[in-house]
Amino acid sequence: MTRAFKLLATAFGAMLYTGVLAAEPAQPPKADKHMQKVLDALASLGGKPIENLSPEEARKQPTPADAVKKVMTNMGKDTAPEAGVTVKSMMIKGPTGDFPIYIYSPEGKGPFPIMVYYHGGGFVIADTKVYDASPRALAKMAKAIIVSADYHRAPENKFPAAPNDAFAAYTWTLEHAKEFNGDPTRVAVGGESAGGNLATVVSLMAREKKAPMPVHQLLVYPVVSDDMTQPSYVTNANAKPLNKPMMEWFFKHYGADPSSPMALPLKATSLKGLPSATIIAAEIDPLLSEGKAYADKLKNDGVQVTYKEYAGVTHEFFGMGAVVPKAKEAEQFAANALKKAFAKKNN
Repeated sequence: MTRAFKLLATAFGAMLYTGVLAAEPAQPPKADKHMQKVLDALASLGGKPIENLSPEEARKQPTPADAVKKVMTNMGKDTAPEAGVTVKSMMIKGPTGDFPIYIYSPEGKGPFPIMVYYHGGGFVIADTKVYDASPRALAKMAKAIIVSADYHRAPENKFPAAPNDAFAAYTWTLEHAKEFNGDPTRVAVGGESAGGNLATVVSLMAREKKAPMPVHQLLVYPVVSDDMTQPSYVTNANAKPLNKPMMEWFFKHYGADPSSPMALPLKATSLKGLPSATIIAAEIDPLLSEGKAYADKLKNDGVQVTYKEYAGVTHEFFGMGAVVPKAKEAEQFAANALKKAFAKKNN
């Protein structure tokens, strides 16, 4: 009996130990050394968890772009914007009211192909200035004009204000391209995170409205689903700089209809007829699984798709080419995809 009791106690202890381990939150994959420097710099800036803040407070928190500048300063690098691109800002009209756009133009004669770009920030925070490095790099690398739209943000302007502004920026670009040395027959859409969502939603809206279709979609870790049971949400529930509680906060403030494909494109019945797409994903990102699922759905619906996942980097890594080599690789990969799509349209 004593031996049996000991065996039973050992087995129970093992089960308890395993249960305790299972209850511990999953740890995200390890960042590579370059990405880790940015994460450490971001932590040192003392930002507060935005899920505990109001939108106004969240917009004042240090950003990954601030962290990149700190790393550059520590490395003795110049933090001034890279030369070779000029930027012009102006206001355009949208359904909710006027909003700003920023036109990034590369050096050269033109007319240039164009990408209408939408910044990230969960539809609630950030703007083009926070994401400046991305359109600037793409303008230079792809030899294209990037028109970045500062769409109206939630919660002051809930869904569908952002997609309506995004579509307004796209149609404005088609109509006015020649005025800023752009080619209206070669216009792509693209964006990061929430901006990736808006880029592919603009493509869905163009299909629905029978408007001219973008020649390509550049979708960098796009928000396309609200399913937080996906594997990457479990693995990266506590990742930085984006985690599950933050995504819950973003969705709450966005106020979108969760059944609408104009809010969550992965819920679209069909993606047939959408433009070719390049999807870039990061390993340490809650949105990893849905990005891959969206690539698969596009492909199954007959859309030409190129999908690439970068290991050891986090959400927001794109645009960090000055300090993260894999970000530079991703920027070049995206630029090459744009050039290929523009060349195909030109022939």
